[in-house]
Amino acid sequence: MVTKSFQDLSLSALGMGTMRLPVFDNDESRIDEEKTAEMVAYAMKHGINYYDTAWGYHDGNSELVMGRVLGKYPRDSYYLATKFPGYDLANMDKVEEIFEKQLEKCGVEYFDFYLFHNVCEMNIEDYLDESHGIFEYLMAQKKNGRIRHLGFSVHGSYEVLKRFLKAYGKHMEFCQIQLNYIDWSFQDAKSKVELLQEYQIPIWVMEPVRGGKLAKLPEAAEKRLKELRPKEDIPAWAFRFLQSIPGVTMILSGMSNFEQIKDNIQTFETNQPLSEKEMDTLLEIADGILDGTLPCTSCRYCVSHCPQGLDIPTLLDLYNEHNFTGGGFLAPMALMAIPKEKHPTACIACRSCEAVCPQQIKISEAMSDFASKL
Repeated sequence: MVTKSFQDLSLSALGMGTMRLPVFDNDESRIDEEKTAEMVAYAMKHGINYYDTAWGYHDGNSELVMGRVLGKYPRDSYYLATKFPGYDLANMDKVEEIFEKQLEKCGVEYFDFYLFHNVCEMNIEDYLDESHGIFEYLMAQKKNGRIRHLGFSVHGSYEVLKRFLKAYGKHMEFCQIQLNYIDWSFQDAKSKVELLQEYQIPIWVMEPVRGGKLAKLPEAAEKRLKELRPKEDIPAWAFRFLQSIPGVTMILSGMSNFEQIKDNIQTFETNQPLSEKEMDTLLEIADGILDGTLPCTSCRYCVSHCPQGLDIPTLLDLYNEHNFTGGGFLAPMALMAIPKEKHPTACIACRSCEAVCPQQIKISEAMSDFASKL
């Protein structure tokens, strides 16, 4: 396992994200704890020592399951990260209540890494509003040792990142951003990386494979990459891209089955940055993939806020498919298996989903457009 130095720690370059753990019957709230434990055991054995969870993952059950699974190992054998759920503005005055509950759920006395979660356009004002006491409280927990390292994750724009850094940058030890070869240009990740480098803040990566979307590419794109590296698997290209970016310390992958964790660990047995030609080719491929798609990563925050109970990530995935192929039969066929009351036509455009979308997708407009195209 490739390792990275962070202050006085040696971290596995690959961390295990726990937003997409194996579940029963496609129910995100029902985590398969036995399979999760098997994955963690394999990860531990092969050098992964960083585990990332959060308050909202799996409808609040990720912290509970990871607490029980990791609780079987010596506390000094792993690093645990979780986050304050600022993606929901209703939580802004509950930092102490939530933090104490998180320690209880995870069964620990301290967190190795703790983050302001999902700094973005919808919550930057509240995060900077001292009356909520979030920054003050978290800094106090760091001082008393219940937070060993404090950082933040950001889904917002470059300007949002800049504002947060101006306010709190000198206190932040790391920053977690959405970074992959699609978002290098699409979400202006390149500029965010450069800004963090200016502040000398180590970079943590989320969505390295774009919610699995970079695990398989169009046939012509895969052929181009195979010509450059015949033995390299397609998902590995996403990680090799990140190994080429200065300042990247931790790469988090939300692995949902045993095969994924085995493949990813095998990739991270070596550090193989891209050559200039390989980088140019990959970014050209990214430009082609981006045409007409929405940047949904299936985080599912939207689902818990939809009064109609729509499976929004699935519908957006079908919408992207329908747009990418210029119509076709795949999306209509898939919708046949979904009850009529859960189709895009059921969207009432209340925009509750948009208020918690890290990607700031105009979901109601997409649903309306999808319905009209169908």
